[in-house]
Amino acid sequence: MDLRKLFAPESMAVVGVSTGNDLHPANVIYRKNNLRYPVRTYAVNPRGGELHGETVYPGVSDIPETVDVAVIAVRAENVPDVVDDCIQNGVGGAAVISGGFAETGRTDLQDRLVSVARDADFPLIGPNCLGFYAPTRVDTFFPPSERMVQPSPGNVALVSQSGGILVDQMVKFAGEGIGLSLAVSIGNKAVIREMDLLGYLADDDRTDVIAFYVEGFARNEGRAFVLAACDCPKPVIVLKAGKSPGGSRAVSSHTASMAGDYRVFSSVLAQHGVVEAKNEYELVAFCEALSYYPRSIEGRVGIVTGSGGHGAIAVDTCASHGLSVPDLDDALQDAIRARLSPSIRGIASLGNPMDLTGSALDDDFYASVEHLSRVEDIDCILVLLLPYLPGITSDLGARLSQITHHTGKPIVAYVPHVDKYRMLIDGFELNRVPVSPSIEGAVHRVEAMRRSRPC
Repeated sequence: MDLRKLFAPESMAVVGVSTGNDLHPANVIYRKNNLRYPVRTYAVNPRGGELHGETVYPGVSDIPETVDVAVIAVRAENVPDVVDDCIQNGVGGAAVISGGFAETGRTDLQDRLVSVARDADFPLIGPNCLGFYAPTRVDTFFPPSERMVQPSPGNVALVSQSGGILVDQMVKFAGEGIGLSLAVSIGNKAVIREMDLLGYLADDDRTDVIAFYVEGFARNEGRAFVLAACDCPKPVIVLKAGKSPGGSRAVSSHTASMAGDYRVFSSVLAQHGVVEAKNEYELVAFCEALSYYPRSIEGRVGIVTGSGGHGAIAVDTCASHGLSVPDLDDALQDAIRARLSPSIRGIASLGNPMDLTGSALDDDFYASVEHLSRVEDIDCILVLLLPYLPGITSDLGARLSQITHHTGKPIVAYVPHVDKYRMLIDGFELNRVPVSPSIEGAVHRVEAMRRSRPC
C-alpha cells in the first residue's frame, strides 16, 4: 500500500462541505487548506453550487484533475459509497473524519468500509479520526487554525489513535520546541494501522523519531508491532493506554480497541529495546531527547550545577530512574580545579555532582563540562543552569552546545522556562541540545537514551 500521495498530497478533495454552515468540520478543513497551504483544494457536495465564490463540485469525478487525497466528512452510512467513488476516480487515498462506526457498535458498517478499501488496496485513515497534519504542507484537522497550536517543522512523527491526545501533544511539542515531520490520527484504524505507518515512517526522509499513542491491538498484532519497531532503524517511542481495568473499558468505548494485557506488552517493549513512555510527560521528554540524540547509552551521568541543592535533587532523581552518577577520581578533579576561576577554585565541590557554587562564571561551566565530555565512564552530562547567578550570561547555552558537537557526548540542560531566560534556552535548542524546565524532565531526557537499545 503506497502512502506517499496520502501524506504528501499536491491536491485534495474535501467531501461533505456545506454551502450553508461554515462551522461544519468539512468547511473548516476546506478553508484552512485552500487559504493557508500549498495543496490544491476542492470542495465536494452532491448539491454542487458555490462557497464564497469557489466552485462546489457534485462529486469527485467532477473535479478537473485526479486528486491525491480525499478528506471525507459525511454521514457514516454514506462513507463506503464515497470511498468507492474515490477509488473509481483514481484518488490516491482518504482520511475518514466521520464517526459512527465500530466505536458505536456499527461493526457491520465498518466491515463494509474495510472491504471496499482493501479490495482496491486503497489507503484509508480512520474512520473516527482527525486525519493528518504535516507542517507547511497540509492539515486535515477540523479544529480551526486560530484554535490550534502547531509545532514548527521538525523530525518527530507522532501517530495517535486519539485525535484529542494528538492535538494536546502538539501543544506540548510547540512549548518545548520539538518539531514535527508528520502527525497522524488513526481513530478506529480500520485499514491503515500502526504497522503500516511504522513501515512508511521508517523510510521517510523527514522523520528521525517515531512516537505512538496506542490504545489497543488486534489479536497477536502487539507482538508483531514490537518486533517491527525493534527492527526499525529509527528510535520508536510508545505510550500505551488501557493499563488498568477502567482504562481498558474506556479504550473499548473510544475506538473499539482491545487493550490486551498491559504488563505483557510493557515487558516485551523493554525486552526488545523499544522505548516506552509511562505518561504524556515522558512522551514529550523522550521525543525531544531522541530527536537530538538518536542513540543508546548505559546511563552513567555527570552533573554540573551552580547549586548544591539542585545537584542533590538531580542525583536522587537519577537514582529513581535507574541512572548512575559515578564518582570522579582525584586526578580529574585536580585537572578541572586548575582551570576554574580563582574566586571559586577553593570552594567548588568537584565530585559528582560538581557544584561550582553561585559565584561560577561561564568559563567555569565550560571548563567543567568540557573535561567531563572526555571521561569514558560518563555517558551523558546533565547541566543545571540557574540563569540568575550573577556570573552567567545568555551566551552560555550556545557555548556549551559546541562541546557536544566536538566530542559527541550528549548534554541535557535544565533551565527555568521563563521569557527572561529565552536567549539562554535558545542557545541550547538552536544547537540541538535538549532543555527542560524541571530537573525531573531533564532526567527523563537522559533516561530516553538509556531505554532506547538495539535488539
